[in-house]
Amino acid sequence: MAINLQKGQREVLNAPKFTIGLGWDTNNSSSGNGFDLDASVFILGENKKLVSDGHFVFYNNLTSPDNSVEHTGDNRTGDGDGDDEQIKVDLSKIGAEVSEICVVVTIHEAEIRKQNFGQVRNSFVRVIDNNNQEILKYELEEDFSIETAVEFGRIYKRNGEWKFEAVGMGMKGGLEDYLSKYS
Repeated sequence: MAINLQKGQREVLNAPKFTIGLGWDTNNSSSGNGFDLDASVFILGENKKLVSDGHFVFYNNLTSPDNSVEHTGDNRTGDGDGDDEQIKVDLSKIGAEVSEICVVVTIHEAEIRKQNFGQVRNSFVRVIDNNNQEILKYELEEDFSIETAVEFGRIYKRNGEWKFEAVGMGMKGGLEDYLSKYS
């Protein structure tokens, strides 16, 4: 049975291989532009910085150098039920220098399209095991208004144990701001 997390809650990840599913629904945009939300993964060392440029996994770099993280591709509409984008993780392949994996969702061209997470609802991040069973889920219930990027969750290592934390922290700014933060 899946564990439903609250913001800030942490849970141990016992399975070394799993899929991170991300989902959302968008309101009709008053600007007339369609929404394109993008999942990105920042694979960080102890210094909270990208291990290398290749450890930034997103729609233009689908796999980390050690093949431990794989983005399954960009969903440009977010239509339909279930996961809108997925990221496969294999912690058994991850380099010893990695201590954290941050999962971020941004709105593509948010400023140009006049869009923000206040127009996004039913957002969630979940972890699914190899049998397609949901292990845990975090439904973001925050009332975002100006944010155009949100860190949904993070996976981090403490004392040799990997854990998932429900983050739900937004920021005004796009992917470039996260790149600046983690580079």
